[in-house]
Amino acid sequence: MLALAEQGVPEGCWLRAGRQTGGRGRMGRDWESPDGNLYCSTVIRLRDGDPLPHTLALVAANAVHALVAPLCAGQARIKWPNDILVDGAKIAGILLERVGDAIVAGIGINVTGHPAGLDRPVTSLLAQGASDADAPALQVRLAELFAHWLAIWRAQGLEPVRTHWLLNAHPTGTPMRVVQPDGETVEGSFDTLDRHGMLILRLANGQSRAIHAGDIFLI
Repeated sequence: MLALAEQGVPEGCWLRAGRQTGGRGRMGRDWESPDGNLYCSTVIRLRDGDPLPHTLALVAANAVHALVAPLCAGQARIKWPNDILVDGAKIAGILLERVGDAIVAGIGINVTGHPAGLDRPVTSLLAQGASDADAPALQVRLAELFAHWLAIWRAQGLEPVRTHWLLNAHPTGTPMRVVQPDGETVEGSFDTLDRHGMLILRLANGQSRAIHAGDIFLI
């Protein structure tokens, strides 16, 4: 999709892979990609007047949450900025990458299986009781939900996207540890998102700290 974006493919185009041999997540991590799960990407063409490009992470998170939450026996929540957890176990991940005026949103959802032996809990739609979940059909519905939230983001700005994200994310006061790209670790509790979509962490001394990027671990 990155190559197609450079070639001018229009916004709204989607690609889906049955499996991946080089799937990757944030910070270059491997993403296991066996048959049966959903691996797809779409392209967004940035326009004058759009909200900040990185806030498309919240658009994608809202769409994926809306897709998986009704199918899960457990409670699905968004973990900043855009992982989807069910009762604390990861079921979906999202990666945004930019090329020129385009943002490519890559989305992986565990449908029929999930990896074992990781350092954090993971789950799948099948494990959550959605025995008839089907990756191609899920991708069609996801495209509809993504278009819905993208239209809101464009027409109304970030605030309604942010508000909906907060309703479906980890509650205020959730303890968390943040490992920032430079290796610094910060602990505190989730406070809110600011108007630019940054995570605001409440530290033990009562001060607030804005987190622009990093790995989030719920404590």
